[in-house]
Amino acid sequence: MKNDPSTRIFDLLQFGEYGDVNPSVCDSATFTFMQAKTMLETFQGEAEGCFLYSRHWNPSNKYLADALAVMEGTESAWVTASGMAAITCAILQICSSGDHIVSSQTIYGGSFAFLFNYVKKFNIGVTFVDITNHEEVRNAIGPNTKMIYTETMTNPLLQISDIPALAAIAHERDIKLVVDNTFTPMIVAPYQHGADVVVYSMTKFINGKNDCVAGAICASKDFIDSLSNVNDGTAMLLGPALDPLRSSGILKNLHTLHIRMKQHSKNADYLARKFREYNIKINYPGLEDHRGHETLKRMMNPEFGFGGLITIDMGTAERAARLMEKMEHAGVGYLAVSLGYFKTLFSNSGKSTSSEVPEEIQRDMGLSDGLVRFSVGLDHDIETTWIKIKQCIDQM
Repeated sequence: MKNDPSTRIFDLLQFGEYGDVNPSVCDSATFTFMQAKTMLETFQGEAEGCFLYSRHWNPSNKYLADALAVMEGTESAWVTASGMAAITCAILQICSSGDHIVSSQTIYGGSFAFLFNYVKKFNIGVTFVDITNHEEVRNAIGPNTKMIYTETMTNPLLQISDIPALAAIAHERDIKLVVDNTFTPMIVAPYQHGADVVVYSMTKFINGKNDCVAGAICASKDFIDSLSNVNDGTAMLLGPALDPLRSSGILKNLHTLHIRMKQHSKNADYLARKFREYNIKINYPGLEDHRGHETLKRMMNPEFGFGGLITIDMGTAERAARLMEKMEHAGVGYLAVSLGYFKTLFSNSGKSTSSEVPEEIQRDMGLSDGLVRFSVGLDHDIETTWIKIKQCIDQM
C-alpha cells in the first residue's frame, strides 16, 4: 500500500513566495489585475493561476485544497467553512428540483436532517436504506435518482459501506456516488474505489484539534470547477468560504494526520478488546466478527488501522449518562460531541449527534438508547485509561 494516494501527500512540496517553509497566509479578500481583460477572463473561468475574490478562491485555501486532492487521489478539491457546507454544496450541485437521492439510513444526524427535512423545500425526494443491503439499494433507485449518498464508516453504528460495490450499482444507472469519509481519512481513499465525490468534516480527524470548523469536497476537476462557477456554482453562490488563517492551520495539521490515525486506531483497538473481555457489548470494525470487518480490510490502507471510533451499549440512556459522567470525573476524557480530538470524547449518540433522527427511525436502524460513542484519543498510556474506564463501570 506504499503507493496509496493517501501517502503521496508527504511528497508534496508547498512553500511560500519567499521560500518560507509554511505557505504564506493570504490576508486579502480581493485581488488586483494588471489588465482588465484578465479580470474578465477570470470571471469567465478562462484564466489559469489568477485569483479574483476570496469567496471564489484564495491562495491559502488552494494550498490546502491541492494537498487534500493529492491525499485523496482526486484531480481537484474545494474547502468550505464547515463539514455540513461541504455535504450540502455537493448534494445541491448534483440534485435539482424533482430529483431523487438514495441515502444510507445510518449517517450523521445533521446530514440526516438535511436529507429528511430540508431538501423537501426543493422538491428533492430521498429514500433511506440499509446501505449494506445492496438489493435494497438497487430497488430504491428510480428514473429520477441522481445520487447514492453514504459514509465509509457510518455514524454512529459503524457500518462499513462497500464502496466498490456501491460505485458499480451507481454507475450502472449513471448516477453519482457521494461518500463522507470523515471517520476514515488515510484509512480509505473512496475515490480510488469508485466514489465520484468525497466529502469531509475537516473539523474532526484531519485538523485534529477541535479548534476550528471546516469541510472539504474532493472530486474531478470538472465537478470542482462547476462548484466554483461564478454563474451557477453552488459553493460560489452560497458562500461557505473557509477563512484563510484556518486553512493555513489545517494544512500544517494535515502533515501529522498519518501519525495520529495510527495512534487513534491502536488505542481504539486496545479498548475494544478490553471491553469485549469485560463482557460489555462492543462495536468496532477492527474486531474480526464485525459485519464490515472483511469489507473494510478489502478497501483500507492497513498501515493506519481500523479507525478511532468504537461504541458500547449500556442498555439505557440513563446508564449511559451515569457512565459518561463518571468517566469525565475520572479523567478518561470529555463528555462532548465531535471526534478526532487528541483527548477521548464520548457521547450518547441518540441524545446528541443523532438526536435529529426520529426515535422510531433510531429504533428501526438499531440505535440503542444506551449507545455510547467513543472517539478514542491519542493517550500514550492507554492501559491506564482502560483501568479508569473499568473502575467507572464497576461503580455503576
